[in-house]
Amino acid sequence: MLDCTFAIDSVTWDNADAVRLRAAQRTELDARYGTDDHEPGALPTAETMAVFLVARDASGTALGCGGLLLLGPGPGEVKRMYVDPAARGTGVATALLRALEDHARELGIARLLLETGTGQPDAIRFYQREGYEPIEAYGPYVGEPLSRCFARDL
Repeated sequence: MLDCTFAIDSVTWDNADAVRLRAAQRTELDARYGTDDHEPGALPTAETMAVFLVARDASGTALGCGGLLLLGPGPGEVKRMYVDPAARGTGVATALLRALEDHARELGIARLLLETGTGQPDAIRFYQREGYEPIEAYGPYVGEPLSRCFARDL
């Protein structure tokens, strides 16, 4: 059984655990969508991310990650939310999302947007459960049939 004690830390984009978790996310999404071309728009980078978080268990093992992208004046966007399959259902994703919301508030962001896809029904359920409402597609997701966009006022 997984130890559900964990801490959430801000890390650099190139932190080894952050890189490993993002690669695992990419592998999972490639398998779900049957292609490696499933993300419209510019990919996030160290320069575009306001914060990147990693959740760790009591032994220091990285369990999940998520980032916050600033969209200019106004809203922010949740990016690269991912939890290792073995840690799903333990509260890691909710804790990561709440920590990202806290960082957004500290930055003066009052609304968070996010995009997920039709191949991720579990993510859609999670975000709706956590108070995110479906919205019209925005930015690079407009006209993308696989995209599902959500927002939450903080």
